[in-house]
Amino acid sequence: MSENPILRLENVTMQFGGVVAVNNLSLHVNPGEIVALIGPNGAGKTTAFNCITGVYQPTNGIVEFEGKPIVVAHPEGKMKKLYAGENAELYMSRHPIDPTPDKITKLGIARTFQNIRLWKSMTVFDNVLTAKHMLAKQNVFSATLRLARAEDKQMAEETEALLAEQDLLKYRDDLATSLPYGLQRRLEIARALATKPKLLLLDEPAAGMNPQETQELGEFVAQIKEKYGLSILLIEHHMDFVMNFSDRIYAIDFGKLICSGTPDVIANDQRVIDAYLGVSEDE
Repeated sequence: MSENPILRLENVTMQFGGVVAVNNLSLHVNPGEIVALIGPNGAGKTTAFNCITGVYQPTNGIVEFEGKPIVVAHPEGKMKKLYAGENAELYMSRHPIDPTPDKITKLGIARTFQNIRLWKSMTVFDNVLTAKHMLAKQNVFSATLRLARAEDKQMAEETEALLAEQDLLKYRDDLATSLPYGLQRRLEIARALATKPKLLLLDEPAAGMNPQETQELGEFVAQIKEKYGLSILLIEHHMDFVMNFSDRIYAIDFGKLICSGTPDVIANDQRVIDAYLGVSEDE
């Protein structure tokens, strides 16, 4: 592991009653890496994302971003008796940290979703501009005195520039949901970029795409990583995407890590083959 990973999960567990969705998961993402999290449906991948981004408060463990704890949890209340995970004693003496998703975003972590979540009644431009407002410095006082005009103008200009960079400016005034599926995916990524993240979490970005579209999306993700200096953690079922564009891969099954390493290591690990890679998509 790098001495200074941008993201680190240690013993993160998410337990719903007696169901352990994420089981003592530890992983890290180094600056400038594309790291994939793979596993069968129901393995706990999106749940792990939800623990990182403040959607869920994990039952146990710690999440660090840029070397600082942003999530700290340990079993509390009834969960003390129900807890099925390990190493809870490591965190019992620490005060829990349970941030909301907006606070996580402001720290520099942005995400997309497995099911595209664009604002349906808004245009392409307004979808991105609204995300820009996450970083706005204006308040009620400055808005009342019209002191925020310069900031509003700057955000609008940055939105135009971002749409132009992503080849979406021609759709500026179209409803976001009127775009073809692949462009909606690209718009969702552009909206995430509008928050100026350091770490981008992509949840099945190639879902529903054909092989050519998947290849083009992979190239797009690699380009924005370089252009914006991003680190990327992604969930993906398209194994060509994962193997061609990931620096490292973590494979989980039933919420528990079964293997990690380079694409070559993952492709030849029997545990991964048995749990995931060796299963036909038709089965």
